[in-house]
Amino acid sequence: MTRFQKKLWLGLLGMALLSPLGLVLPARFGAGDAWGEWGPDALEEFLGYVPAGLRQYANLWQAPIPDYHLGGEQTSLSLELASYIASGLVGIAAAGLAVYGISRLLVRREH
Repeated sequence: MTRFQKKLWLGLLGMALLSPLGLVLPARFGAGDAWGEWGPDALEEFLGYVPAGLRQYANLWQAPIPDYHLGGEQTSLSLELASYIASGLVGIAAAGLAVYGISRLLVRREH
């Protein structure tokens, strides 16, 4: 593994470890939902309207693990934090495997 790759993996790991900040800071300051994860109802409350595209496509995708945690609605904050970090690591692994698979296909076609 090159030095650049090590730095890249460390950066990705750091981002996964920092991912719960969007959950912790709003909880700490009583700001409601995690930052940037607002649904149409919250946006209408903040902005006074919901953009047409968001309203149209809001229910297009339903996450397999909503809210990034496995404990349900009344789970502890520590379980939510661990779930956010695990979600980040799973996302990094999935994206890494996808890039690796695509690159292997492209390299195979060139030879």
